[in-house]
Amino acid sequence: MKILIVDDDPRLRDLVRIALDRAGHQTVTASDGQQALDRAARDTPDLIVLDVGLPEHDGFEVCRRLRARGDEVPVLFLTARDDEIDRVVGLELGADDYVTKPFSPRELVARVAAILKRSRPSTPRRLTQGALVLDPARHGCTLNGAPVALTATEMAILLQLATRPDHVQARPALVDAVFGRGSPVSDRTLDSHVRNLRAKLATAGCHDAIETVHGVGLRLGPCST
Repeated sequence: MKILIVDDDPRLRDLVRIALDRAGHQTVTASDGQQALDRAARDTPDLIVLDVGLPEHDGFEVCRRLRARGDEVPVLFLTARDDEIDRVVGLELGADDYVTKPFSPRELVARVAAILKRSRPSTPRRLTQGALVLDPARHGCTLNGAPVALTATEMAILLQLATRPDHVQARPALVDAVFGRGSPVSDRTLDSHVRNLRAKLATAGCHDAIETVHGVGLRLGPCST
């Protein structure tokens, strides 16, 4: 996979590049926010490792601009910030994961692998529920035939719910299924992705795509419009 690494610290940039190169990925780099946007448009990476504290545009602004122009490339934030509000902001902007410095290169490679796996789900068949149609092979989601742009994580959550539409899935089990068993991702992170997913589907005209069964978990709704 082609991965864009964005960080203004050349030593950290090289550390990430070497770790990902050894894992078999092709890497390209950028040192500031504007370079990140330019390289993302030119090189069409499969994933971006994106530092928050960047010159020109910070990582949050880069992610915001990517999503505004319809680019749903998976984003892994890499930053020294560890405040919950920063994690929530990043996820609400459409990021897929969040790793804080200092970090283990092995953990970073594992997180990247997990995101890439979610972006290429193994479920080959189309899934339909009401007005909702999911096409995993093409990373496609439509409502009444109109496309809905989803991040890799949002698609993975929706697919997990759609494969067993009448089954209520507990949050811990959903985290394990989407992010991998033993993942450090919390229920709050899952809830941030679900909130974004609901908002996108509601904007597209579907207000009942995901139902919360209080005290139990989540299930796919009727997806009416």
